[in-house]
Amino acid sequence: MIKKLLIANRGEIAVRIVRACAEMGIKSVAVYAEADRYALHVKKADEAYSLGPDTVAGYLNAHHLVNIAVAAGCDALHPGYGFLSENPELAETCQRRGIYFVGPDAETIHKLGDKTVARQTMTAAGIPVTPGSNDNVADLNEAKKIASDIGYPVMLKATSGGGGRGIRQCDTESDLVRNYPRVISEAEKAFGSAEIFIEKFIADPRHIEVQVLADHYGNAIHLFERDCSIQRRHQKLIEIAPSPQLSEEQRNYIGDLAVKACLASGYKNAGTVEFLLDENDNFYFMEMNTRLQVEHTISEEITGIDIVQEQIRIASGLKLRYQQADITRRGFAMEFRINAEDPKNDFLPSFGKITRYFAAGGPGVRTDGAIYSGYVIPPYYDSMCAKLIVWAMDWDSLIDRSRRALRDITLHGVKTTIPYYIEILASADFQTGHFNTGFVEKHPELTDYSVKRSTREVAAAIAAALAANAGI
Repeated sequence: MIKKLLIANRGEIAVRIVRACAEMGIKSVAVYAEADRYALHVKKADEAYSLGPDTVAGYLNAHHLVNIAVAAGCDALHPGYGFLSENPELAETCQRRGIYFVGPDAETIHKLGDKTVARQTMTAAGIPVTPGSNDNVADLNEAKKIASDIGYPVMLKATSGGGGRGIRQCDTESDLVRNYPRVISEAEKAFGSAEIFIEKFIADPRHIEVQVLADHYGNAIHLFERDCSIQRRHQKLIEIAPSPQLSEEQRNYIGDLAVKACLASGYKNAGTVEFLLDENDNFYFMEMNTRLQVEHTISEEITGIDIVQEQIRIASGLKLRYQQADITRRGFAMEFRINAEDPKNDFLPSFGKITRYFAAGGPGVRTDGAIYSGYVIPPYYDSMCAKLIVWAMDWDSLIDRSRRALRDITLHGVKTTIPYYIEILASADFQTGHFNTGFVEKHPELTDYSVKRSTREVAAAIAAALAANAGI
């Protein structure tokens, strides 16, 4: 079993991994850039090592991270999500230096990280994929021909893309001509690769993904699906497990597809198979994420399985403890990404000092966060500062409990998406449990809310602001 693990990440996911290690009797080692010197993951880990003054470079240097792991006496490394979590170089460097990488091997990461290779792999396995190019697009002329064959609108996508970057919708050929060089430029800057491909654009689909686990002995299972349709500009905001939009037949079908995709690609460890569901209830494979997802928490809540601990066990060479028949689901869970953003101002980031913070609590409520009173959110990273996870026995109870939990949070000093989520929960379209990826764009009125504060809350906010300005 792994004895000491380096966490090559920061923020709430680093804290999450520290907690899993603590329960397993594994020593945890944090790394931090100077901007993260006082971050919660640094305080929580058993040991912590500096990456230097640069705010980002240290988290992106595979060789330096593995060198720290070796020097600290670690026998494993967990990449978290983001940064180098889907970079085959980090996995390969770990393997070469005798460090367990908590994730799939470098070859699998490379194969599934290349979207065209992933599409080819799934097609060969009989898994439906969105109509589009079979390979990378060679030039603009080829792009025009493919788009004409499959019909507009189409999506231009970076082959190595992810996180909503390197994607442009093209409704006409003139859009294609205009966006083609832009996507190439974005792909080069964000992913170091100019390769792109084309897919048929599916208007307002539902975004459904399936959590999978697979070991080194040919065993693979799924932990049911998550509905990630509530998103803005391809960035997820709210995730739900299981999807309130699927029938049992659809649920079984997509779960079987995900396991099939896992086995077809030779996948090992935790991963997520993402699908689009069109208006005619057709599922299409979109991509496979070769890492832990931000929203893994809600799959844990409905199944009772600690996915991070299972990742570590699999990386240690242990067999899965479960068969598919052992996996049952109970109730519904919803995750809210608490972002330091101003929904009233086009979601402008709101970094700064948190003057007062108390997490939500009560039955069925969990908070995964990296913030505390007095913490200064640095402007160099993602704006997500916490995740609120709520569980309830049925859909209506989940909405009621989520509304209560969001209002239960005390967070002053920065603007957040909390009031916006309360408005979403009040929306009739959301409450029906039938929505798609166009929900946010179709409901701009939800950002037109007025924050109602009690006299006590106003007094506390004023006192906190005065204390902060006085340097107390």
